[in-house]
Amino acid sequence: MKTTLFYGPWQCRREFMNNCQKECARESLPLKGCMWLADFKFDWEGSLVLLPVPVEAGSRYGIYHCCCDYPTLPKVKKEVERKKWDGIRESFRQKWSKKFGEWPEEGDMSWPGHHIRDLWHGGDPVDPNNIIPAQPAVHDEYGRQYPGCYAGQAPWNTVGPDRPYTDN
Repeated sequence: MKTTLFYGPWQCRREFMNNCQKECARESLPLKGCMWLADFKFDWEGSLVLLPVPVEAGSRYGIYHCCCDYPTLPKVKKEVERKKWDGIRESFRQKWSKKFGEWPEEGDMSWPGHHIRDLWHGGDPVDPNNIIPAQPAVHDEYGRQYPGCYAGQAPWNTVGPDRPYTDN
């Protein structure tokens, strides 16, 4: 199994925006915006068990964030949540590595884990489905762009292309 990560942030395609509208409506919150954070590309090579035939397969999985009008946590509560993440960070990276391949590093430094639903807006600090590895510069960019998404600003409040990157 080989995992390739493509990073935004990009405007959400129509499917993601529709899903966000439903997600926010389920919580009785208005949708402010949608941000497509990354695409995971999974490639697999192997052979069939019954026939010794080589097989290749692959899939993609888009990671996006719905900027519903979530209430924000007080700074003290956010710091409590951050400490929970600090307490499991290394074990989380090890588990992630077993499933998807080595946790990415830049030099001797591990990439940060990005909380898709950020801690300030009530994201779960230890939910494995809420954390992805992000290059340090990309992680910083997410931090710069999230406020605009939560404020309902362009481009996060409009639909973007189906695939905003090339992988050739």
